[in-house]
Amino acid sequence: MKIDGSYGEGGGQILRTALALAAVLRREVEIHSIRKGRKVPGLQPQHLTCVDACRDITEAEVEGNKLKSLSLQFSPKTLKGGNFLFDVAKIKGSAGSVCLVLQSILLPLVFSGQSTEVVIKGGTHVPWSPPFTYLKQVFFPMIKKIGCRVSGKIEKWGWYPKGGGEVLFSIEPIPEILSLNLTERGKLKKLSGISAVSNLPLSIGRRQRDRAYRILRERGFSPEIELVDAPSIGQGTFLFILAEFEDSLAGFSSLGAIKKRAETVAEECCQEFLEFMETDAAIEKHLADQLIPFLSFCNQKSSFTVSCVSQHLLTNVWAVRNFLPVGIEVQGKEGESGKVFIDSSGVKDKIGI
Repeated sequence: MKIDGSYGEGGGQILRTALALAAVLRREVEIHSIRKGRKVPGLQPQHLTCVDACRDITEAEVEGNKLKSLSLQFSPKTLKGGNFLFDVAKIKGSAGSVCLVLQSILLPLVFSGQSTEVVIKGGTHVPWSPPFTYLKQVFFPMIKKIGCRVSGKIEKWGWYPKGGGEVLFSIEPIPEILSLNLTERGKLKKLSGISAVSNLPLSIGRRQRDRAYRILRERGFSPEIELVDAPSIGQGTFLFILAEFEDSLAGFSSLGAIKKRAETVAEECCQEFLEFMETDAAIEKHLADQLIPFLSFCNQKSSFTVSCVSQHLLTNVWAVRNFLPVGIEVQGKEGESGKVFIDSSGVKDKIGI
């Protein structure tokens, strides 16, 4: 199997999805042009950690697993759970995302037949990746609907550029993935969140929270936002909003940065939530692409509405189609709301797992 790592979104997502699918299927894959269009192309510390993590859980033979490599050959031999430790900064100092490392190994470990505990060190709340808070409060509960049993506990928060965060993930094996048919989210039951700071005045967290309160209350919402003084070796700020609906969950967040006002952090986060509320979708755009690989291994049909058809979603659909005999249809234009249909009926018999 040869995969073009520059296709579509062209980032690390293709690498992670290809590694995960190759691990589940025990199928050799060659990935070329990895992150070719990025400012710094090739494997960076986070991506290299993904490769090495998949290597360790599959006892794979690997070629090209070095920093800045544009190509990779991955030949998995088996698939096992157990106890693992992965550190994004092991080879080079980095705040690379622990959540994206988990993204590459979670699906295989669900099918490993063994209980797994994995510690991942690196960035827990960093740009261009889902924050740990999102995984814990949105992603893990949503994949529980399809039978997956995953939990996470954060010991230390990791911010850009120092990293140094630490998270313990627990993953239970399951015999099969259930279908998901979620076209309506239902009524909004609760709106909550956190405003977190590390090694900075707690007043910054209050400003984030208070600005969010003002924006959301003016629109008729009544949020409950907790102030969090997060343990970390670095400095950072973060606002997260969790929307709990009758049938779905959605999460929205924004990170602080040097010279970025606390009020701006709140405005960005609230804007994401309000844009989602203008649609009738059950799933927000950040969750949609993460569900595709899981639902592609279900032996039934699935469907869901999405608030925005993203390039990440379309890229993950393309990656899955390269590995699995599934029918996936995305209705709706990129950048607009849409609906996703996945027909993976009988897929396990077709691929022999």
